[in-house]
Amino acid sequence: MYLQLMGLSKSYNNITAVDDLHLELDKGELLSILGPSGCGKTTTLRMIGGFTPAESGKVILEGRDISTTPPNLRPTATVFQSYALFQHMNVIQNVCYGLKFQKLGKKEMLGQGEEMLEMVGLKHYRNKPVNQLSGGEQQRVALARAMVMNPKVLLLDEPLSNLDAKLRQKMRKEIRDIQKELGITTLYVTHDQEEALSISDRIAVMNHGRLEQVGTPRTVYNSPASRFVAEFIGRINFLAGKGEQILAVRPERITMSEVSGSLLGTIAQKQFTGAYTTYFVRVSDHTIEVDVPSLEDREWNPDDVVYLSY
Repeated sequence: MYLQLMGLSKSYNNITAVDDLHLELDKGELLSILGPSGCGKTTTLRMIGGFTPAESGKVILEGRDISTTPPNLRPTATVFQSYALFQHMNVIQNVCYGLKFQKLGKKEMLGQGEEMLEMVGLKHYRNKPVNQLSGGEQQRVALARAMVMNPKVLLLDEPLSNLDAKLRQKMRKEIRDIQKELGITTLYVTHDQEEALSISDRIAVMNHGRLEQVGTPRTVYNSPASRFVAEFIGRINFLAGKGEQILAVRPERITMSEVSGSLLGTIAQKQFTGAYTTYFVRVSDHTIEVDVPSLEDREWNPDDVVYLSY
């Protein structure tokens, strides 16, 4: 394996942040660490980057233990949530800053910096002060500054959380395109389920410092390993099965009919979202969410009696 996390653990004031974490990444893979606030995902990223010392465990990169290597000597690069750009510098100065410590000539540094700016679509902004850039543009500069160092592992700590929803969609596609083009092994920390599902080769779901499940986006969505994963990723209905069984059913897996079905209920509310309409159907003492594609001709309204099948 290219990158191995072997039993990483970390506590703060006797509260466990990361608990015996084992994780492996292939070269060129983009793995998202997904979970709610306080689950340990950022602490994990900081231990890999060397910014936070692990209490136990090892970080192995290409067979070499880098657990005690200082951050500036690790072959990793981090894009922080705040971007951490130098506000008194212009774009090209920010991008080339780290290269100064690699004993490169000025011409070579500028050449590499401009090449990376072209890749993120900001070459024409090379001399612009970073404090005059938009949030999306600053995010691209931070990404270029990290990648120009040619890291073996790129660490992204919720890099899109400061952007609006539409720009986040655009930027995650661009990040994925650049990551695949350069083949950089990447860990991407996020609490946004849709973001993780759309950008990742695999997803590691964390909860209270522990790893709940690792798998492809399709696997963790369609075959969650625990109730927590089922509830955290996407939306889910829990229905009573035979005996003590509980069925977990996604809203898009349920169909509605006015003729027949497994369950009888009454529509309490509906929400039009564009691609589909979500119906909230009252069945006995609980509510079931049903997603119906908006292209369907049939439309139901509150107080309509319907049958559900799954």
